[in-house]
Amino acid sequence: QVQLVESGGGLVQAGGSLRLSCAAPGLTLRTYAMAWFRQAPGKEREFVAGISRSGGSTSYADSVKGRFTISRDNAKNTVYLQMNSLKPEDTAVYYCAADATYIIASDRETSYDYWGQGTQVTVSS
Repeated sequence: QVQLVESGGGLVQAGGSLRLSCAAPGLTLRTYAMAWFRQAPGKEREFVAGISRSGGSTSYADSVKGRFTISRDNAKNTVYLQMNSLKPEDTAVYYCAADATYIIASDRETSYDYWGQGTQVTVSS
C-alpha cells in the first residue's frame, strides 16, 4: 500500500541538522517529480521543497530557502531533504510525494499521486 517511505526524522536541538530520506519500494522514482511537504499540529500541509525528475530544477518554500536542500539519487531510487539551521517552527511531520504528470515539481499537494507515511521532525529550543 505505502509506496514511499520516509526516514531520518527525530529530535534535534535548534540550530542542528537532519537529513530525511524518501525510499520507494513500489515506484521507479526517476519518472516522477518529487516533493517534500510538512504538516505541523493544527496546520495545513504545506509545501517545503520540490525537485524535477532529473534533479535539474529545485524549488523551496520561502520559510526554508537557504536552509534546506532537496536532492535525489535516481540510481538509488531515493530522494533526500537536507535540513540545516533547524528552528522550532520546523517541527512537523514531513512527507515525501511523487508526481507522474509534471517534469518540474508543483507546490500543490493535489498534484501528487503517491505519498509516504511521514516522519516526525521535532526541533527543541
